[in-house]
Amino acid sequence: MDLLAHLEAYVATADETSFSRAADRLGIAQPLLSRRVKTLEEHFGGLLFDRSRRQITTTELGVLLLPYARDVLDRAQRLRQAAGADGRTRTRTVGVPAHCAPAALARAIRAAAEHGITLGMCELPPLDRDSGLADGSLAYALVRVPAERGAYRVPLGLASAAEPEAADGQRALVLAGARRAVRFEDLRPRRGRGAGSAAVLPVLTLPEDQVPAHEDRLERAAARAGLPPARFRPAGSAAGALAETLAGRALLLCAEPFARQHGARWAPLGDRSLHRGYDVRAAPDRTGSAEVPHWLVPLLASAVGAARGPAAARSGTGAEDAAARLAARG
Repeated sequence: MDLLAHLEAYVATADETSFSRAADRLGIAQPLLSRRVKTLEEHFGGLLFDRSRRQITTTELGVLLLPYARDVLDRAQRLRQAAGADGRTRTRTVGVPAHCAPAALARAIRAAAEHGITLGMCELPPLDRDSGLADGSLAYALVRVPAERGAYRVPLGLASAAEPEAADGQRALVLAGARRAVRFEDLRPRRGRGAGSAAVLPVLTLPEDQVPAHEDRLERAAARAGLPPARFRPAGSAAGALAETLAGRALLLCAEPFARQHGARWAPLGDRSLHRGYDVRAAPDRTGSAEVPHWLVPLLASAVGAARGPAAARSGTGAEDAAARLAARG
């Protein structure tokens, strides 16, 4: 027996003094309401209503039990309200890359509030975002994927010192100014350049790009260009990498907004397979479903300055995708 449904039928009938009006109030058929009242009377072992007259009346047992029935229904309603309030106020953590645009994250938070969801942003490295979705500590996350498979893509490039002179007085490799795409072949030492020239500056990679698949592609691209693996090294921190770059002691593999924000020069990489690919994913719920609200996806993508990638829009990009896949395979 669904006790709450039967108590609702009992209370509504007592209030309306009519089976038909009580059924209308609850939005159910009158025979169903009558059966629920009858089942409840059998359960309590006595009549709740006197049906011998034209207008039903509540019996002594019905009057005695009515306050308790109302209390049970009231507590059940408060229980539902508390559960609903918890669902609306529970913070859903979103794993995002470091150095996202704060204004874009704010737009995502405001949009979530309009949909009755509270979001909390958490900056994490790529591998931690993956594990956070797996263990349920994250509700949603921007996940790194190969550039050609991502729904969104962020072009990577090389950042260099804003001044054309390096710290050691050697002529620096000026990457900015022209928007010409840079290839790793451009980083090979040329005759007449000293050992301290920018042509042999190390290339630093940020934590966002320190994922096995990306590092493997980077190593293969460097080998194809004839560059030693030692030319590329992971940066300990973004601040330290920027300091070395702005001092003219290194080049930094990064996205354009990050470079421009800190006054560095930037030129895009010609190898699209080395760009960042992103998907927005959700942690599976109890039913195994893992759906991201449709309105949240573009807002999170905009926070990293991503544009729609090949996986999201295949039309017109076949040649570009094929070139990226071939480059990725080395």
